[in-house]
Amino acid sequence: MVKKRLLKAPKAYKNPGFLSGKDARPLRILSEFLEPLSRFNYYNVKDTIVFFGSARIKSRSETIKDLRELVKNGSGRKAHTKNYEQKLLQAEIAVEMSRYYEDAIELSRLITLWSKKRKSNNRLLVCSGGGPGIMEAANKGAILAKGESIGLNISLPFEQYPNPYITPKFNFEFHYFFMRKLWFMFLGKALVAFPGGFGTLDEFFELLTLLQTQKVGKKMTVILYGQNFWNKIIDFKALVKYGMISPKDLDLFSFADTPKEAFDILAKSLKENYPEFR
Repeated sequence: MVKKRLLKAPKAYKNPGFLSGKDARPLRILSEFLEPLSRFNYYNVKDTIVFFGSARIKSRSETIKDLRELVKNGSGRKAHTKNYEQKLLQAEIAVEMSRYYEDAIELSRLITLWSKKRKSNNRLLVCSGGGPGIMEAANKGAILAKGESIGLNISLPFEQYPNPYITPKFNFEFHYFFMRKLWFMFLGKALVAFPGGFGTLDEFFELLTLLQTQKVGKKMTVILYGQNFWNKIIDFKALVKYGMISPKDLDLFSFADTPKEAFDILAKSLKENYPEFR
């Protein structure tokens, strides 16, 4: 009987079946910590300003175009349907909300210009969730200032693709939400939360909880951008009234309504909290 020589089995760390299975989940989780860590260390990235906000907010030019097309297509109707009126209202609201897209661009631009003027090697980079909407605007602002920025994208069932304004070497793709959140906080020195939905609220409140319970071993500046929006969807004073939070918990964050106002808060707090930014 002639013995056939077996082919070598793949090494465990080169075995796709094993690496994608449930038993290797701890390895995948660890990889989503170690790979970004390696890249950030290589490029000497130590400090970030994190932008949170809705993926659904579009630019002013795009929303105005959508509104005009809707009006044009509906102008010939003798009687507007309820469905049309609802779409018209949504389009008008989208135009109104587009100011936050434009403001996110400008704030990111101001931060990036300020960072480029600093002599320290500890670069202060804008960091977003890597997708469309406010995330896109944040990365776009850095490009306009001829700077670099980070995108921490997440794989979703409806395929959220990274926006085109992320610096390619800082384009990351995560599977685990909690590892993505860790990287938002790990290098973050400040956070600006623009209007958003469940995801923005989740990220914002998790950070507030960490700050409230002193689980964050550093000082972080937190800004809610768009006071009118935030006070409409969250009654912070009611939380104090009913004893769910203490009055001093309201000091964990500030409000801002213009890019200049937000930038001034960020610059002042960074200089106060970190000697390297003075």
